[in-house]
Amino acid sequence: MQVLAVASEAVPLVKTGGLADVVGALPAALAAQGVKVTTLLPGYPAVLSALGDGVTLTRIDDLFGGPARLQRGEAAGMDIIAIDAPHLFLRAGNPYLAPGGGEWQDNGVRFAALGAMAALLASGQVAGLRFDVMHAHDWQAGLAPAYLRHMPGGPHPPSLFTVHNMAFQGKFPRELFPVLGLPSEAGGVAGLEYYGALSYLKAGLWYADRITTVSPTYAAEIRLPEFGMGMEGLLRGRAGATSGILNGIDDQAWDPATDPALALRFDAESLAARATNKLALQHRLGLAEDAKAPLFAFIGRLTWQKGVDLVLGAQYLLTGARAQLAFLGTGDWGLEKGCREAQAAHPGQVASVIAFDEKLARLIYGGADVILVPSRFEPCGLAQLCALRYGALPLVAHVGGLADSVIDASDMALAAGAATGVQFSPVVQEMFDAALRRMLALWQDQTSFAAMQRNALATDVSWGRSAARYAALYRDAIARAA
Repeated sequence: MQVLAVASEAVPLVKTGGLADVVGALPAALAAQGVKVTTLLPGYPAVLSALGDGVTLTRIDDLFGGPARLQRGEAAGMDIIAIDAPHLFLRAGNPYLAPGGGEWQDNGVRFAALGAMAALLASGQVAGLRFDVMHAHDWQAGLAPAYLRHMPGGPHPPSLFTVHNMAFQGKFPRELFPVLGLPSEAGGVAGLEYYGALSYLKAGLWYADRITTVSPTYAAEIRLPEFGMGMEGLLRGRAGATSGILNGIDDQAWDPATDPALALRFDAESLAARATNKLALQHRLGLAEDAKAPLFAFIGRLTWQKGVDLVLGAQYLLTGARAQLAFLGTGDWGLEKGCREAQAAHPGQVASVIAFDEKLARLIYGGADVILVPSRFEPCGLAQLCALRYGALPLVAHVGGLADSVIDASDMALAAGAATGVQFSPVVQEMFDAALRRMLALWQDQTSFAAMQRNALATDVSWGRSAARYAALYRDAIARAA
């Protein structure tokens, strides 16, 4: 089976968030299911550099204002086709933001080009290439199903569209529509139109043959007003075509038995080695080097969505219980300031590192006792998966993929020996504080706490099962399209 994946980023070539992790990890996992993935990416400098002297598949005289070519090669173990369009992608900054921090003013055109080239490839108009399925990821690739649906000829392969986060909708002014080259009917409510503007996310949701989200719970949540971000009506109408498939992580790249960032590497049979990593982490963060103090940590974007305000609101609860608290991340200025102030107020008990530091993150996963993920919404989440992989217990909100990946330490789960963390709901300060008290009580029972850590280490967080579900979904879409 030949699948064309369409995305704006993929590890290790270019990454701004979890989308890149998924796009970069799925091809290898799907190969075990008999699926061959070719990934279409914009020709950013890092992508073209990694491809080197690739093969030119075709040339386009005018791709939204300039010449372009499709270049194919291998990079990071992936089969890549890059859109080499210097006027669109050969520029400094990250994929979406200029060096000054604002969005590129031509993002609507840049990612229309991604969708148009995806449809060109998927429809078989490039000699020597044939694809059975097109799989587009997030708003940046949202126009790919639209272009494919309106491509002359056919029949064309079925399309899947994966929503990684409903909050990012790819909205652009209505005036852009004539530039896109789509038929007039695509600009209406039964198409890209979204409250007087255009939404590339809506395009993907409307035109794709199948929709997936990155967890089963999120697939249900987005049909509700509080999670659907204004598109819940459309999603309720497409409920029969929507599935939730939980993300995994690359368990080879994230492996405490081989991770050089750890002070002492370990596996599921050597849980005691985490104590060495905890002491190294405490030393690195300037915390009191106390093995008996439970160490809680937050890793990620410092935003309201991630519930960082709840963690700051609980600082006195934790320090009063002789626990320690660590923050690692960047984000909203006010929350960054709050983290720094918490460290100043509790020296030796609270540490704040306002930075993106993957090496330190790995040490935190390998040394902290509890990883805090109190997100108000979370399509899947990676922090709790990494925590499980490294034997830290996740304390999570009961939303999205957090609900699907962590087994709450209820009395029944503890008795059955299945618990891997603590969940709480609703996402308010009082319930978060109650969850912290539950975790602190578990810490006092070191036998139960260690048993939960062993459960966490034994949890399969790889892509294996999810890749099998994607492969089955591809086959079903092909069968229905026949």
